[in-house]
Amino acid sequence: MENLNLSSIYGSNVFNDALMRERLPKVVYKALKKTIDEGLPLDAGVAEVVASAMKDWAIEKGATHFTHWFQPLTGITAEKHDSFISPTSDGKVILEFSGKELIKGEPDASSFPSGGLRATFEARGYTAWDCTSPAFVKDSTLYIPTAFCSYTGEALDKKTPLLRSMEALDKQAIRILKLLGNTTATRVTTTVGPEQEYFLIDKELYDLRKDLIYTGRTLFGGKPPKGQELEDHYFGTLKERISSFMKELDEECWKLGIAAKTKHNEVAPAQHELAPIFSTTNIATDHNQLTMDIMKKVALRHGLVCLLHEKPFAGVNGSGKHNNWSMSTNDGQNLLEPGRTPHENAQFLLFLTAVVKAVDEYADLLRASAATPGNDHRLGANEAPPAIISIFLGEQLSDILTQIENGGATSSKKGGELKIGVNTLPVLPKDSTDRNRTSPFAFTGNKFEFRMVGSSASIGAPNFVLNTIVADVLCNIAERLEKAKDVDAEVQKIVYEIVKNNKRVIFNGNNYSDEWIVEAEKRGLPNIRNTVDAVGAYIAEKNQKIMIKHGVLSKVELDSRYEINLENYVKTINIEALTMLEMAKRQILPASINFAGDLANSINAIKAAGVGADISAEADLLKEVSQVIASFKKNIAILEDKLAKAAAISDDNYKQACAYRDEIFTHMSVLRADGDKLESLVGEDQWPLPTYGDMLFNV
Repeated sequence: MENLNLSSIYGSNVFNDALMRERLPKVVYKALKKTIDEGLPLDAGVAEVVASAMKDWAIEKGATHFTHWFQPLTGITAEKHDSFISPTSDGKVILEFSGKELIKGEPDASSFPSGGLRATFEARGYTAWDCTSPAFVKDSTLYIPTAFCSYTGEALDKKTPLLRSMEALDKQAIRILKLLGNTTATRVTTTVGPEQEYFLIDKELYDLRKDLIYTGRTLFGGKPPKGQELEDHYFGTLKERISSFMKELDEECWKLGIAAKTKHNEVAPAQHELAPIFSTTNIATDHNQLTMDIMKKVALRHGLVCLLHEKPFAGVNGSGKHNNWSMSTNDGQNLLEPGRTPHENAQFLLFLTAVVKAVDEYADLLRASAATPGNDHRLGANEAPPAIISIFLGEQLSDILTQIENGGATSSKKGGELKIGVNTLPVLPKDSTDRNRTSPFAFTGNKFEFRMVGSSASIGAPNFVLNTIVADVLCNIAERLEKAKDVDAEVQKIVYEIVKNNKRVIFNGNNYSDEWIVEAEKRGLPNIRNTVDAVGAYIAEKNQKIMIKHGVLSKVELDSRYEINLENYVKTINIEALTMLEMAKRQILPASINFAGDLANSINAIKAAGVGADISAEADLLKEVSQVIASFKKNIAILEDKLAKAAAISDDNYKQACAYRDEIFTHMSVLRADGDKLESLVGEDQWPLPTYGDMLFNV
């Protein structure tokens, strides 16, 4: 790594544009590029030539197999590996890979979540080559990014609606740009740079925690004497072991064309972050899935385990995924770039306010896109945005919008210069506005940062929702502009109306404060606190209407996602509850009883010795431990009973999910309180689990 030639390894395992230009005939390369850049249909003859070149390159890289790599509704990726070999009549083999095999695969669809779209016996599903995301070689296999659909054509994955939404936004944004006089832009793409937070702990300690193994989070565990209160871990010096991991992680990402840019320690002990340079939303989604997979594998090589759960440790910061989203044209414009005088930039103000309107009117859908059982632990805690969707615009843009509402914008506040007060230090150019790290949807210069997304989640859902809701607002704007006699005047009118009607969603203050919760309620902003309540947005009529209108998801596809999310919630909480019971009954309870027995024997031994020693402390401790054990045992039985009742609800997914949320999840907290109390009482040498202190500070 010390002598690493970055320019030579970057993208070395990717069948990228440079390789295609080099290895494909010019006419084939041009045809493929038209499909990629302009969204034109793919010719089967082109695919045949590409497949041959792709196979030859992959074999040179050591590949023996190929796989259609897709993203089913499990939230992770899936792959089935086929070798290149084809037996010949003389007992040998030749290596083959056809255009048909490149374009289409047929994995078994019956074992993937479908939310009722497919019966279990209806197994056929198809994967279709997504040529807009480059193929790559990993683990001696050629990986081909694909979409995944059912035999009847419904989307069974995260990628298909994302690609559809990108086309929808492109179509509507181009309509507006043409009306504004742009004659050079022919395509608009959304771009994303997803910042990835994660924890690293020692594998030997991980292996002793059944909760981490089965659920990804600790179900028991008291706070250590030191947590994150000193804030000494944030941006702190990297430990040697962590630094070695990060170096290898960077190298593996770079080989696959993932532009890993920034790495640092996060706020919580043992927590870290990786941030890539932005790319198109589709590729960024693929790259983020790859990044999470690479993190886990590289960690194991360093004797570590990478935890991607949103809240692996109670009482310390959880992990999110900051989704930095923007819109760019193929003639080089960022549509969310304010410029030096944003008050005069009508195009910017139109697209900016379109996003404001979309987020305000479809906040429930955006909230649903970030809803998972794991993220329920994080949203609303003091390290994450609350469950209330609001937008931070900063002082400059908020002032401009206020001017617009009051009759017209005439100025843009400048940042000026920042003088630190030391002659040898340079004068720094000051940004026009500060940042707000508490906002769930913050404007950060030329993009919006959606900070609600959970660390383990695919960014596919948040981005197809973002793309679609903005596309719908742009569509309505385009219809008005197309009918307008004076386009410039209509633009001013539209921006004014949006500011007046949707300003309630703009909030530049402290989103963590109790006062904001009260204020948000006054403004009529939804506060959707958990996944069960959030996912109902997928079946709300107004939301289904725009998804269907723009061809992103059909009614049955939306209904299926609602059912899948409820099923996933139930299954997740059920696994956590069963794991908790196993740990309680087979580890914590026996250890606590043994401790109490040893304490009782000690008391009896002192009494038998007849030395007249004061045993009140021992007796008080024994009484306290015994009382907590009794409560712990009682709450085990209660949780078992509640589980049986919740599992018996089989006719209504929503009703069952509510039972798991209100009964199971709630009582798990009660059982945990007893377990954590026992941890504070039982001797360290007898406690059966690695503690928070062990895991967070021993890397």
